Amino acid sequence: MLAVLAIDGVLCAIAASFFLQLRLGSVPFPVSAVIAGLVNAALVWAAFQYTSSPRVAALPLWTWLLTVALLSFGGPGEDIVFGGTGVMEFAPLVLVAFGALPPAGVLLRRQYG
Repeated sequence: MLAVLAIDGVLCAIAASFFLQLRLGSVPFPVSAVIAGLVNAALVWAAFQYTSSPRVAALPLWTWLLTVALLSFGGPGEDIVFGGTGVMEFAPLVLVAFGALPPAGVLLRRQYG
């Protein structure tokens, strides 16, 4: 089951990365980063249902972070996933912050709480 949750972390990272450029009207709004944070927190919580170790329960978060890191590199033909001008230049940082902080909070609360 932990392997399935790890694969879900990969799928969440891919979906969040591809939908990062969505806009509300003409204003860029990285709603996929917020959704990714909530999904990642749920995945970490679900992992805690199968293990008591915070290191093992963090597996979906680690696979999510690894996938986002791999997507930040250029692909064949110099294709890029993360790109933009103006405020959207910082969208990958917003994705990592909003996607990783909620599950990290779940891990810390479970470890020290």
